[in-house]
This record gives sequence, structure tokens and C-alpha cells, in this order.
Amino acid sequence: MNLFRVRSTQIRRLGGEAPEQNSDSRKGGALPQIRRQSRGCSRMPTARFHLAALFLVLLSLISTSANASTGSWQRQRTSSLAWLHAVFFVDQNRGWAVGSRGTLLTTGDGGKSWRSAAQPTRDVIRDIYFSDGKNGWIVCERNIYELKSNDEPRSYLMRTVDGGEHWQRVAVRGADVRIMRAVFSREARGWAFGEGGAIFTTHDSGTNWIKLPAPTRYLLLGGTFIDERTGWLVGAGSTILQTSDGGETWLHGRLPSANTASVRFNSTSFVNPRLGWAVGSGGAIYRTVNGGKSWQPQSSGVTADLFDVKFFDASEGWAVGSAGTVLHTSSGGLRWTVERSGTPHQLERLFFADRTHGWAVGFGGTIIAYDAAANRVEIPRLRR
Repeated sequence: MNLFRVRSTQIRRLGGEAPEQNSDSRKGGALPQIRRQSRGCSRMPTARFHLAALFLVLLSLISTSANASTGSWQRQRTSSLAWLHAVFFVDQNRGWAVGSRGTLLTTGDGGKSWRSAAQPTRDVIRDIYFSDGKNGWIVCERNIYELKSNDEPRSYLMRTVDGGEHWQRVAVRGADVRIMRAVFSREARGWAFGEGGAIFTTHDSGTNWIKLPAPTRYLLLGGTFIDERTGWLVGAGSTILQTSDGGETWLHGRLPSANTASVRFNSTSFVNPRLGWAVGSGGAIYRTVNGGKSWQPQSSGVTADLFDVKFFDASEGWAVGSAGTVLHTSSGGLRWTVERSGTPHQLERLFFADRTHGWAVGFGGTIIAYDAAANRVEIPRLRR
């Protein structure tokens, strides 16, 4: 900082005072003094240039990382090769992951260690949900080649009231099709959906289920409800459905007419009754700002199929997909950044206990976990 220290007398001379008007100019040695002033003046612009350059570099780094996450994804050990289809946590420590051949994994330390729980079934487990640490449900799908008759249900649900230690089968009347997912609201309402546009609903926390009229013939793959009346379902054939009466009636969302017929939507996420996103095949990402009536595409920057999406608010969200794809945005989807996942395997489901603790699961027993505190970059402070 000595480069900026200039004596007041020097500053006054630089202000325009003629040498002959100063008594020091008659005593000789004035020229060396002028040279010293000249060197001092040349240092000031140089120092300012360096500070300006440093500021621009820091500004560039900040703007570049503004859309990137501050944490990182790390693979967790599972000792399982099962194809994991779903994951659910009740807090940042306790969670479950489910998949092929009745695989049920559980953890009590945020995934630092996973153990295999007693298998509730030998069939594929497609989905899992817990309303609290004790009460939970799983969606199971039978192997079609093991069915003894056409009257046997293709899918069924199971329920636990002791945190997954024991499971009891729940009959779903009319479940002669594959059920892919089940979503619940906080008011004991639930919806299960899947093949052929089939939708089932419960009013008593999953004890009894009834079948609703199918609003579409396409396979339904993802959905979300923000209360007992307002929800959205998505699926094949560019299907996006919206209900405001708990599923009694459904409205079809409108997409731009160009190149939408082949979109297979796998998941949707809403942060309020109007703002939401849907992701699907070929890296497709769409956003709505009017509750799902119409949708506009966003550029994901990838061609990988996207299978799940989660937004915390109008700005920050995540999406996962095939080939270990993990995307992050902090601009409401205007720009998406590819994050390192540490795996080449397909990631099928995403879950966040809060915005700093998340997990994604997929093929080959893969579980990756997000820690917002990892790899946090500290911006250096300039000394005064």
C-alpha cells in the first residue's frame, strides 16, 4: 500500500504550481525531486490497474460459480447390486432405499452406513414413502410371468407402522396394471398411478384404495401434490395433468406444438400452486408459471434422459438422469450446470431432506449423497 502514499506537498505541485513559484526550485536538486515524483505517479496507475484486474478476476469467479452448487456429491457404500428405484428420508439421518427383488436398505446416519433390512417381499419395490418415522408405504410390482391367472393383481401396496421392521400387504381393488408411484399429502390423502393412465386414491392414509376414472391412456410416471386438492401427474406421450379437486377431474397441460409428441415426462416438482417444472426424455425440461395450464421448454444442455427433479423455491433446483447425470440451477432453470456425480450409472430417483442434504439412487446399488458443506470455496479477503 506504500505505492499510494504521496506527500501532500507533492500532490500540491502536481496540481499545477510552477517550479519558479516555489522557493525549493531555486536551490537545485529540483530535477531529481521531479523524477521521484514522476516515478511515484507512474506507480499509482499501475497499482490501480492491478487492483482493478484482481477485482475483475474475483467478479468473474463469483459469476461463474453463482449457478453452481457449493457442495459435492459422493458415492455411498451399500453392498448391494440391486437396481434401486426410490429413496426416502424422514430427516437428514434416517432413510430407506428400495429396488429390485424386494431390496430394502435402511440407514440411521445419513447414509454413511447402509444395511439390508428384512425383505418385505420378493417382488420389485417401485416406490417408498413415510409420513413419519413409523408409518410408511411401499409400491410393489409382481413379475408378470409369475402370475397364476389374469385375475391376480399386477401391483399391490404394503404398509408399516413400526419404521419398516414389519410390513402388511394392502389390497388395491382393480390393480390389474402396473402401479409406478404413490404420492401423499399431509391430510391422509394419497394417490397411486401407473399403466394405462390408472389412478387410485385413498382418504384414510392408505388403508383403503378406490380407482378413479382414467384421464389418459398413457403410462403415468411421476407426480406431486401440494395439498389434498391440488396436484399434477406426468407421463408418456407428453402427458401433463392437473387437478384442483383431489383427482376427481383433470386438465391437460398445453405444450408448444413443435416436437413434443415424443417427450416422455418422468417427474414434476412444484414450489407453489403456479410455479413448477417437469423433466423427461432427451434432457427435456419444461416450466409453467400458471399452474400447469401451459408449459415452456428450458435448455438443460444435455441429451440424457432425466428421471427426477426437485425444486426448493423459485430459484434453486436439481435434476438427475441416465449416465450419472446430475444438474443444478440457481436461476429457476434459465441456466443448468452439470455437476459431478461420481458414477456412470443411471440415477432414477432424487430426495432432499433439506436443501443441504440430498440423495440419489439408481442402477447397480448406486447411492450418491449431497453435502452442501463439502468443497466450499472461501473467497480470499484483501488485507488493508
